[in-house]
Amino acid sequence: MIVEQIWTGNSFRNFNYLVACSVSGEALAIDPLDVTKCLALAKSRGYEITQILNTHEHGDHTGGNSGVVKATGAKIIAHRNAIGRIPNVDRGVTAGELIRVGTTVDLECLDTPGHTMSHICLLSHTDQPALFSGDTLFNAGVGNCHNGGHPEELYKTFRDQLTRLPDQTAIYPGHEYLENNLRFTLDREPDNVRANVMLEKAQSQSPTEALVTTIGDERDINTFFRLGNPAVIERLRARFPDLPEQPDEQTVFLKLRELRNDW
Repeated sequence: MIVEQIWTGNSFRNFNYLVACSVSGEALAIDPLDVTKCLALAKSRGYEITQILNTHEHGDHTGGNSGVVKATGAKIIAHRNAIGRIPNVDRGVTAGELIRVGTTVDLECLDTPGHTMSHICLLSHTDQPALFSGDTLFNAGVGNCHNGGHPEELYKTFRDQLTRLPDQTAIYPGHEYLENNLRFTLDREPDNVRANVMLEKAQSQSPTEALVTTIGDERDINTFFRLGNPAVIERLRARFPDLPEQPDEQTVFLKLRELRNDW
């Protein structure tokens, strides 16, 4: 499996992706907002874009569909419940379905509500697993729930799916927010050594060659994976005095998401 991460350089800090088969040259475009960059990279690599996957229905993830379809004839894939909110969807999918790219790449659809209620993440069936996480999981952070989502559902997605992924799973999110997310982690947990080290790296990185974290990294640097950490809970209780001394993980997650909304 070949993964091409495309930095759009726009104000929303979007990443677009091409996932290609090394044998056939066929490629899946994930959230290809920047049509020019996606098509140019595919041409330079000799890929044929045959499919588009929208992780969810927001315009900064679907806005390039028509341009890519016009240039390539690619078929659009999205969550089956997003049909009607995303124009011209050719295939609606849900949990457990496979998207095959060429002859060598299988990507499993995960139904991951929270950021929206019709959000898909893709998990590769490869020796080095990869998660194309859209706006559900960012490097060191999580998506918001402002535009059609629910924080309780986002917590369930984390609890029931993301926390169970293997540590070596590489994370390819829909946006580049690493530095700011790490600052939130350190605001909650100032003595987090791994987050401090990662922040130094993030400050010197170019988004065109962005750091790729793993689920194992996220367990150390992402506050939303550290719901039972005493330091996180202590500082959260200072902000929300009504919290019990040992709050359950859902309560911690929801309070962190509430805090992150205005941070």
